[in-house]
Amino acid sequence: MALTEADWIWMGGTLVPWADAKVHVLTHGLHYGTGVLEGTRVHLTPRGPAVFRLDEHLRRFRDSARIVGFEVPYELPALRAATVELVAANGHSECYLRHLAHIGYGEMGPAFRPEMAVEVSIAGWEWNAYLGDESAERGIRLATSSWRRNDPNALPPAAKATAGYLNSALAKTAALQAGYDEALLLNADGYVSECSAANVFAVRDGILYTPPASAGALRGITQDTVLTLAADLGLPVRVENLLRSDLYTADEVLVSGTAAGVVPVASLDDRKVGTGPITRKLQAAYTAAVTGTDERYAHWLTHVHG
Repeated sequence: MALTEADWIWMGGTLVPWADAKVHVLTHGLHYGTGVLEGTRVHLTPRGPAVFRLDEHLRRFRDSARIVGFEVPYELPALRAATVELVAANGHSECYLRHLAHIGYGEMGPAFRPEMAVEVSIAGWEWNAYLGDESAERGIRLATSSWRRNDPNALPPAAKATAGYLNSALAKTAALQAGYDEALLLNADGYVSECSAANVFAVRDGILYTPPASAGALRGITQDTVLTLAADLGLPVRVENLLRSDLYTADEVLVSGTAAGVVPVASLDDRKVGTGPITRKLQAAYTAAVTGTDERYAHWLTHVHG
């Protein structure tokens, strides 16, 4: 992360210097995970910096809060304008954005009520590829985690909630400590769900597969992007349950996420998978879409400077 004291953070309707962007130690969201977040990317295009699929991210941000049980106290157009304002103020041509809404300071105890204050912030920083600068070319080493994905009736994975990321953190940390790059999580029924912070795909006989939301996978916006790009490339796509043995025997395996991009999987549980032509086509199509060089996807870009 490359945040500095020269950067701004948007908090509560105004730009705040990085050093002054603080919350109280008794903030409810800090103690009980009562918050939701979004991760969004700004890419450099021929027209300058542009936020990729900002409107879709903001809708999921609002919907995540509603699933958890509170409302984001800003309309989507206001959040859209605030995001553009922040990127322009910081002068980033490419960066990662973090939208956060959480129950603020007021009362302790896990329960919360509609009248409790909701705090909203937006931060941006220059962040290289989440899975490593060389991951897009060489692929990653993936390991099936002993931790299971949250059950939808225990903690709703449809909400991008801060509390749910403890599940991801446990899996990711264990994978790194064991020498892998990322963790693959299964659900309680043994089906493939997703990685700690990315959706997963398998290619077999020219067909692209990905698990459904019912498997505990977040409805990823990058996942949706990849499915759209695949369909436009003429690739058949299927959203259905997968076993990890389906990934072991796949022709190609790849992951996608806002922070990660589109990344091939070189191995899963020390079984070689390798990169193939479909992954490379999807990577190229994704790069063209996010950088504005494919005009078919211009509607996905929110340009910072108009």
